[in-house]
Parts: sequence; C-alpha cells; structure tokens
Amino acid sequence: MGRWEPNARQRLAEAALDLFAERGYDQTTVAEIAERAGLTKRTFFRYFADKREVLFGGQEELARLFSEGIAATPADATPFEAVGGALDAVAAIFTGERLAQARARQAVVAANSELLERELLKRAKMVQAMHDALAAHGISEPTARVAAELGCLAFGTTFFRWVDAGNRREFGALAAEALDELRTATAALG
Repeated sequence: MGRWEPNARQRLAEAALDLFAERGYDQTTVAEIAERAGLTKRTFFRYFADKREVLFGGQEELARLFSEGIAATPADATPFEAVGGALDAVAAIFTGERLAQARARQAVVAANSELLERELLKRAKMVQAMHDALAAHGISEPTARVAAELGCLAFGTTFFRWVDAGNRREFGALAAEALDELRTATAALG
C-alpha cells in the first residue's frame, strides 16, 4: 500500500502543491492531500499541523542556517560580510532540484492573501533570527537590526529573482548580486 512507501513528507508536499495549483488553496482539503499522496489524513498530521505548514514548514531550517552562516564568519567581519555568510549558508538548500517546487509554492502563496500574511510573519521571524545571530557575533544596535533587515531584503530579492520563470542563475550568485546592490544603495543614502 502507498502509506508504507518512504518519503511520506515529500509525497504530501508534492500532492498539496499539485492540488493547490489545480483547485486553489482554499478549495483543497487535508483529506484530499492525503488521498492524492496515497496516505491517511492521520499521517498528514504527523508531518504538518495544518495545510499552511506544507508551504511554510522549512522556516526553522532557514533560521538555523542564517544563524550558522553568521556565526561562521570571522570575528572581525563587517555586518554586510556576516549577512553574506547567512545568504551563503541558505544558498545550499536552494538548489536546482528544488526550483520547480519553490516556483509552485510561490504561485500558491501569491494567489492567497491569508498566505501572504503568513509570509510576512515568516519574514519577521527570519529578521529576528538574523538579528539575534548578528548581536551574538558582536554587532551592536541599531546596526544589528538594520543589517538583519537588509539581509532579509536581500534574501527576499534573491528568492523572487530565483523563482522567476526566466531565471537561469544559481541562488548563490543572485544573493551576492542582491547584497551588493543593497550595499551600494545604503552607501548612496549618505
């Protein structure tokens, strides 16, 4: 039976994205997701608290990677260099194999105002994770707060460029470019 096959979490996520694209987020139920994946509703709830978590479940991993990336930079790194370390760390999970799924996820989120609100909450948590890591790295206020906001802005810019249908570049190259653009823009502020 399907429920005994491995990779239940991935199968559920793929089934959910397919159904969200076909029917819309609001018109898709957890039972339908589980059925499409060949699993039970109970199995769905072992992996996800609700259907929104299918789209936002990797938040803890991102926060951890941001923090580890900042911590791995040299003690004398500038705030921008530390944020660059965070972006380098998350680039490792934004691979070509994940691009189609990321594009599908973004289309679902963009089409639903409730999910857009959840995306803003996710962003706030990412900013806080970067802020805390920058502060632990010895960067004082308000510089740590501004650097965290700019880091999250660079991440968001990178992500949107990466999922763009016409994009052929890797996440890491796009992240370095976005951070350089922000460095130039902040310098222009005087």
